[in-house]
Amino acid sequence: MTSRPIPEASVARLPVYLRALVDMAERGTHTVSSEALAAAAGVNSAKIRKDLSYLGSYGTRGVGYDVEYLIHQISRELGLTQDWAVTIVGLGNLGLALANYGGFAERGFRVAALLDVDDRKVGRQLVGLEVAHFDDVERVVKEEEISIAVLAVPGHVAQDVCDRLVAAGITSVLNFAPTVLQVPPGVSLRKVDLSIELQILSFYEQRKVAEESVRHGTARRRLEQVDPGA
Repeated sequence: MTSRPIPEASVARLPVYLRALVDMAERGTHTVSSEALAAAAGVNSAKIRKDLSYLGSYGTRGVGYDVEYLIHQISRELGLTQDWAVTIVGLGNLGLALANYGGFAERGFRVAALLDVDDRKVGRQLVGLEVAHFDDVERVVKEEEISIAVLAVPGHVAQDVCDRLVAAGITSVLNFAPTVLQVPPGVSLRKVDLSIELQILSFYEQRKVAEESVRHGTARRRLEQVDPGA
């Protein structure tokens, strides 16, 4: 890891760059310009160069960046060269989908435990793991040396579940529950709210419809000016 502080906004973009670079490597691309990487990541090239400079990577003029080396740099900075043990808490539809997602291991995350309070699920085998009862969270976190929890529980119980996870030793929480959580200093919290993302898309869809309506109305008025009988 670099000792130079990296702004939070730059950290949030590093996984996007990494995904684009991995895609390039799989296609056999060995070097990439900041412009090409920017196009693949959906940002401007100046931002790419600034973000990568925090890693000490400046590329080579006229050549660009070495794709494999940049993948290594970003993976190292994000901590993906380590084996992070993760627990998924809540095995409803979303929790089950996350548990069955095969991409965690490829990115340095090992699902080490599945936790739920439903006795119909506890004891079942899922993705090679036996579902444990949430009452055993302290033991499970300690035995499996888990530091990251993925929360896929109903919103009304999410804070209580989060509090107990933190008390058990969890230091990072990825929250899928539809509520805002509070965590103490030293605990990292990220939120994924699918309904909010859909509402944002709804905003843009509504804007497209409105713009199309304006364009249609303008074209209609122009036609009427040319041909009053239209």
